[in-house]
Amino acid sequence: MRKLQVDILGLSTSPHTNGAYALILYELEGKRKLPIIIGGFEAQAIALKLENIKPPRPFTHDLFKNIADAFHLHVNEIIIDELHNETFYAKVVCEVNGEVHEIDARPSDAIAIAVRFNAPLFVTEEIMNEAGIREEQKEEGEEEIPAEAEEEMPLVSSSLDARLDELQNALNEAISNENYEEAARLRDELSRLKSSS
Repeated sequence: MRKLQVDILGLSTSPHTNGAYALILYELEGKRKLPIIIGGFEAQAIALKLENIKPPRPFTHDLFKNIADAFHLHVNEIIIDELHNETFYAKVVCEVNGEVHEIDARPSDAIAIAVRFNAPLFVTEEIMNEAGIREEQKEEGEEEIPAEAEEEMPLVSSSLDARLDELQNALNEAISNENYEEAARLRDELSRLKSSS
C-alpha cells in the first residue's frame, strides 16, 4: 500500500449540502485534490484549530488531545485507506509506551485529531486514483470554446464515451470554479458509469 502525503487546502460549503462541508485535501507531491464531505461539527472542529481559535471549554477533539497528553499517547499519522460506497474510512496510527496501534475512525474525526497533534495526513494511492480529482491542462494547440457557444451546444450524448467526456469536462469546470461539492458528485457519477461499462 503506497501512501501519498496530503494537506488541508480548505473547507467549502454550498447551500445545497444541508449543512455539510467539503474538506479539500491536496497532494503534496502531485496535482490532485480529494474532496471529502463532512458534517458541520467536524468542519468547525477542524476550522477552529486551523485558525488557532481556542474555545472557552474543550470540545471533543480537544478533550481527546488533553487525555492523550496526560497518558503520553502520541498520534503518529492519519491514513485514509478505504473507500466503500462513497464512504471514506481512516486510521489513526498512535503510539503509547512503544506500542503502535491503528484505530478505525471517520476521516473528519481523524483529521480533527491530526491538526491538534500536528500529525501528517496520508491517503493511499488507490484512494487518490479512485476519488482524487485533477484539473486537466488544455492540450497544446487545443482551441478553447467560447462560453456563449458552449451554452448553445446540445448536451445530447450518442454514446457512453460522449457522456463520459461531458462529465469529465463538467468536473474540470467545477474544479476550476472551486465548486468541490459538485466536483465530488461528478467524480462519483463518472466512477459509477465507468464501473458499469
